[in-house]
Amino acid sequence: MTVTTAGGWAGRTWILLVVLAGVLFLDGLDVSMVGVALPSIGADLSMTQSQLQWIVSGYVLGYGGFLLLGGRASDLFGRRRVFLWALAVFATASVVSAVVQVDEAIVALRFLKGIAAAFTVPAGLSIITTTFAEGPARNRALSIYTVCGASGFSLGLVFGGLLTEVSWQATLLFPGPIAAALLLAGIRVIPRSQRTPVRFAQFDLAGALTSTGALLALVYAVVQAPTSGWTSTQTIVLFVVAAALFVTFVAVEKRHGTPLLRLGILRSTTLVHANVAAAAMFGGYVAFQFLVTIYLQNTLGWSPIGMALGFLPAGLLVAISATGMDRVLARIGTPVLIAVGLTAFVVGYLLFLRTEPGQGYAQFLLPTIVLLGVGFALCFPAVNAQATSGVADHEQGLASGLVNTSVQVGGAIMLAVVTAIVTSSRAVVAPGALPGGVDTAIMVISGLSIVAMVYSVVLIAVKRRRRELVATD
Repeated sequence: MTVTTAGGWAGRTWILLVVLAGVLFLDGLDVSMVGVALPSIGADLSMTQSQLQWIVSGYVLGYGGFLLLGGRASDLFGRRRVFLWALAVFATASVVSAVVQVDEAIVALRFLKGIAAAFTVPAGLSIITTTFAEGPARNRALSIYTVCGASGFSLGLVFGGLLTEVSWQATLLFPGPIAAALLLAGIRVIPRSQRTPVRFAQFDLAGALTSTGALLALVYAVVQAPTSGWTSTQTIVLFVVAAALFVTFVAVEKRHGTPLLRLGILRSTTLVHANVAAAAMFGGYVAFQFLVTIYLQNTLGWSPIGMALGFLPAGLLVAISATGMDRVLARIGTPVLIAVGLTAFVVGYLLFLRTEPGQGYAQFLLPTIVLLGVGFALCFPAVNAQATSGVADHEQGLASGLVNTSVQVGGAIMLAVVTAIVTSSRAVVAPGALPGGVDTAIMVISGLSIVAMVYSVVLIAVKRRRRELVATD
């Protein structure tokens, strides 16, 4: 049964939305929460900064590399089945990762959790878009759903700080029991859909392997380049391998009967815009968070709980916005919301560059945190609504998988880039000042966000011009 109204939902409908939004909240939480624990993990396991970033990158690479496959799998094998099985794997990997003490094993389990999330997210989003009719009902459901995801990213720092005070293992364990509880609820409320026979040939495994392999080779090349040299044989070979795998992926998608990515869907300018904005939004945020976490804890000596409280305003802004974002989406076009949200991110990043030794929280961090909260509250729901609007039901999994792929790929690549910039820096700075290379890295993050912001403004202008031309005909 399709929900067509924006209000008066049955209790079962609300429980369904809580399950789906709760899983997205955990996915976002997992990325940012573990980031707070990185200094503690590095100290206990003797990991370098470039090694530590793989704890985050392992998750986002598994997430981003298999999202298209996850979206396609939900369309072929059934959204309910894919969602529940992937959620069970996520819960199990969370518990196991909290008890191992080997850095390689932790990274591998993080990669596995990312793969599981790559199946739950497109399946969950397509359950929403096929349960709630396009219009007010879907806008309300999507605004609640996506704001929960944004809240996970922003509140993850708060949860991470609180849990790291107990132990860094607690940050890895925390999502497990919650995912298990959501799994039990999901078994009861997620609707069953009619299944169609599926042949293995319909499952584009070659596309998944080549796209993920290209991402892994690219990120590894960027991370290792400061050590091995940007012109070294290893770096050049890795870049060539990444390019070759990407070209192979495109060739596979053109010839496959049921490709992971139907290339024709990229003719939609609104969908492409949503994906570019998603990559810039999350890529900039996760890279900035990594830099600030290391600076606050390692340079300024902040405790994890102190950092959690410092980032709390952003999470509160995103959470408070959840109740009204459906009305905002209905009244204001998504390109406008995306442009304003990206502007807030850019201003927030650039304000942080004013940081000097001895400044108080209200001077160097609070303005940035507030602007990041505004940016997430506006951008995240708008990006998801725009990416799936007007897409046929049978391709909702593809569209939702594509936008979330852009989110995670943006995060993996930007995190690798800023890690390489900071690792390469040999600058000597005053005590308490930003570490060498951080200012350059933040300028790169800001530049990416500015490009996406300008793209949004151009798209708004083009659409307005087209409406004027139609009105005069």
